[in-house]
Order: sequence, then structure tokens, then C-alpha cells
Amino acid sequence: MAEQPNVPSPLGVLVIHGFTATLESVSALYMPLKELGIPVRMPRLAGHGASSPEALRGVTWEEWVSDAGLAFQDLRNEAERVIVIGHSMGALIALNLAVLYEGQVDSLVLVAPALKLASLLAPGRPLHFAAYLVSRVIKKWELKPEFADKRNEGCTPHYAWVPTDAIFSFFELIKKSIPLLGYIKVPVFILHNRKESTVLPESAILLSDSIATDPSEKSIMWLERSEHQTFCDCEKEKAVNAIIDYVFARIARKSSAVC
Repeated sequence: MAEQPNVPSPLGVLVIHGFTATLESVSALYMPLKELGIPVRMPRLAGHGASSPEALRGVTWEEWVSDAGLAFQDLRNEAERVIVIGHSMGALIALNLAVLYEGQVDSLVLVAPALKLASLLAPGRPLHFAAYLVSRVIKKWELKPEFADKRNEGCTPHYAWVPTDAIFSFFELIKKSIPLLGYIKVPVFILHNRKESTVLPESAILLSDSIATDPSEKSIMWLERSEHQTFCDCEKEKAVNAIIDYVFARIARKSSAVC
């Protein structure tokens, strides 16, 4: 009896974590996505998940996009098109993939998209002009856990500190990503925390207003209590359920189109 060829899944999902983060910061999505019966990839980006933040020193945003791109290409061996889910910096990488792999991305789920940071030194903020001078003096930055619910601090979402040069590569990724918005037309679901202290809420508004996606195919959902670590905080179940519902709807839509 002839061996049956592997039939690719209509959709797969790529999940991209944020800056300085561990895979634990997005792991709440993994099993619910797998239970939908579609292939899933959740890559660890260069310099992340090591025993020391020193692993990030000298790593550039191009390497992070490349790592995500390799996972995307691997996933495409099993899926015709890909839903890309990105948290924070991962959302910026998702935007880049939508341009790099135009026609292969089904849709984007962008969680706390880091287009406008609260830091006054970040791109588009009042003290960005001084960022380079600061980097000459300060070589590493302390990071604090970001949880609305202190009981969730057992989750390990990111390093305790970060090399300054890695922060500035992240800033460069922000500046490179904003001009891409007018070229992206795939459906997009934005999930943002209304009161968080890392990424400003207007980041979600800027993204929704600037992306070229048809208005009927883009939406924003607001979480009212969570801090930046969406999938480790007090509304993580609500966030995960909303994303699973969105992905399920994309699968159903793809299936009905085939029929």
C-alpha cells in the first residue's frame, strides 16, 4: 500500500516572546493552541533564556528577527499559512515577518505591542535625544517584575537586568517597525493592558490607526487590571481565552473557504 503524503495544516501558529523574556512568559498559550490540532512553534530568541543576561550583550534586533524567521520557515513545512502571535517586542517582530513573508501570514495577534514605551529615553519620547549619551555612562539597566497581582511573581518573565546595548538594539527595532505599518494588510487582533507601566496604551491606538489592514479586519481588546506580563498576571486566562477564540475563528474561516 502506497504511503500517504503528509498533508499540511491550513494554519499554524508562531508565538514570539518579548524583550529579555523567557518562554515562560508566553507558555500559557502553548497547550491551548496545540489542543486546536494545529502545529505550533515557540522559538527562544538569541540571548534569551540563558543563565545570565550577559548572553544579550552584543545581540542585535536583526538576530531576533532572523530567529523568528527560521521558526516561521520551519512551521511552513507543516502549515500553508501562519498566524503570528507576538508579545511586546515579539509583536514588532511579528510585524516584520508580515512584510518579509507577505502572502504566507494569515493574521497577526499583537499583545502589548511595543511601539511606544513609557521610558522617556525610548524612540518618540521626550528624552530620546539623550539616550546615546546615557548609554555611554550606564552599561546595564535593572528590570523590575511587572505584575498587578503580586501573587504571580513566581512566574519568571524576564532577566533581572539587561545590557544597555541590547536596549538600544530594541529601540532600533521600534524605529524600523513603525514605517512598515502602512504595508501590512492582514487581519490583526490587538490585545493591550490599559494601565500598564511599560508600553503606553497609545501604542495600541497608533498600531490600529496606522496599519493598512481593512477596518473590518482589525480590533482592539483592552485588559483593565494587568501589568505588562500579560500571560503571567491576573487576567491571563481572559487573555489566553480571547486569543484561542480568535485563532479558532481563523481556523473555522479557513475551513469554510476550502469547502
